[in-house]
Amino acid sequence: MRLLYDLGIGLYSAAIRAAAPFKPKARKWLRGRDGLWERLEARSEALHGCLWMHCASVGEFEQGRPVLEALAAQHPQRPILLTFFSPSGFEARHNYRPEQLQGSTAVHVDYLPMDSAANARRMLRTVRPAEVWWVRYEFWYHHLLALQKAGVPVYLLSGIFRGEQPFFRWYGGAWRRMLGAFRHLFVQNEDSRALLSGIGVTRVTVSGDTRYDRVAAIADAAEELPIAKAFRGEAPVLVCGSTWPRDEEQLLEAFSRLGRAPKCIVVPHELDPAQLAGIEARFPKPLVRWSELEGSDPANIAAMLGTEPQGTLLVDRMGLLARLYRYGNVAYVGGGFDTGIHNILEAAAWGVPVIHGPDHRKFMEAKAMLAEGAGFCVQDSVQLAATLQKLSDKDTLHHASAAAQRHVRSQRGATARVLEVLRALEKAQ
Repeated sequence: MRLLYDLGIGLYSAAIRAAAPFKPKARKWLRGRDGLWERLEARSEALHGCLWMHCASVGEFEQGRPVLEALAAQHPQRPILLTFFSPSGFEARHNYRPEQLQGSTAVHVDYLPMDSAANARRMLRTVRPAEVWWVRYEFWYHHLLALQKAGVPVYLLSGIFRGEQPFFRWYGGAWRRMLGAFRHLFVQNEDSRALLSGIGVTRVTVSGDTRYDRVAAIADAAEELPIAKAFRGEAPVLVCGSTWPRDEEQLLEAFSRLGRAPKCIVVPHELDPAQLAGIEARFPKPLVRWSELEGSDPANIAAMLGTEPQGTLLVDRMGLLARLYRYGNVAYVGGGFDTGIHNILEAAAWGVPVIHGPDHRKFMEAKAMLAEGAGFCVQDSVQLAATLQKLSDKDTLHHASAAAQRHVRSQRGATARVLEVLRALEKAQ
């Protein structure tokens, strides 16, 4: 099984290299890892004994962030290493520094080295972590087994498991071995615990999803974004978050069916120049890019755009979406016509109901919000237009908004549960 795994990793790496001349994301994936070992070795001594958290991308980082910052508050002198697999995660959070740390404490953000036995051993020699947290998913065989062999405690945070995953299939021996590398697994639901128990993994706590704590904290902080506030004015606003081109096609077709377009704040999932240009050409006018408004007087923005009944604010900056949802009446969250919906809780925390595409089966929060009347799944632009029309009714919008906020508030507390169990585990050692 390990041979097949290594073959798969080799083929994946080759595919990335082959795609790099044509795909910007593949190019960033490769370029981001150029000089990785030199960067890590330059910080090696400062990072010894670090808390290492690994995340696939920015969404998983936001999921892990409440626990990371709680641990940083408990150990303010401990160095932190934060690694990402995806370029979008690294680019959004490469300047991250928790407020809880003391000023001299080392923080390093970088990419995860490609998974191989040699890279995993080198990583351990270079940073010598004291404790490691893997967020939600991304299981890398050699990294995990090297950590286990070295006796480094590894924890899984906000994990979620499904029966069709390799862990639970006849051919999943290598995957099951990876689970043995974790000292403890914190999972989101009872179904995950039961699946793990069925294959003999019992070091498991159902702690819930730490994303609820994070999105609620963002809403509680209520940080203003003056550009978005000035653009919104008094008109109803649809925030289109983490969109892919297929999402944008559905939105434009729905606007055509409605015969009118709402005022839009559009935040594409990736800042691909071609995608940005397509939005700029096709979405309702007047259209302005966020970057063009930076440094402008909000009063001037409000005078120019805030009085318009429609128009588009195209956000060509990373890291703003969770706070931008507060300026919407309704949110459309992308990914549901591609590989799966993105974070719908960021909108719900502000009491903004969410529309998304059909690929949501892996997401418990989507199922819950649909059942509670806070979320709306659409199969195509016809249903999207009908749902936008439905939510234009003030009473319908009010009930959906209240349900969205209620859902998030009711699910808080996962971070506290994780820390409580962690304290008990540390005492038992």
